[in-house]
Amino acid sequence: MTNKPKWLTQPEEHDYVAAVSYLTLVLKGTKPKLLATQLKKAKIQEFAAKDILRASQLEHLPVENKHVANDLRKVKNKEKLSPILLVRGDATKGLPLIIADGYHRACAALHLDENVLVPCKLVDLQNLG
Repeated sequence: MTNKPKWLTQPEEHDYVAAVSYLTLVLKGTKPKLLATQLKKAKIQEFAAKDILRASQLEHLPVENKHVANDLRKVKNKEKLSPILLVRGDATKGLPLIIADGYHRACAALHLDENVLVPCKLVDLQNLG
């Protein structure tokens, strides 16, 4: 597939809800909601798909994964994908990047071109104390 993904200018509201749901599984207390609030205020940044997956220490999902396949279909149909939501960990403490929402979109982008720039909102876990 040679198409490059097109992206929305901002994540959709349900992406933040999904991020809170996921973050609630890996963080305690009010941190998930606080991070979602910070993510809403964060500016869009771009990172290479391969770097997002490397920093998260996650394996990329195969093209056969239904969510990845759906995103690849959207790219083929020139539909826009939602930017992904990231929480920076701390490599010095063994805390990888958290893909709070958009794992399948990052994987789809990687399958298209590992160097493709993916729009993201990024906040720091360490800022919560």
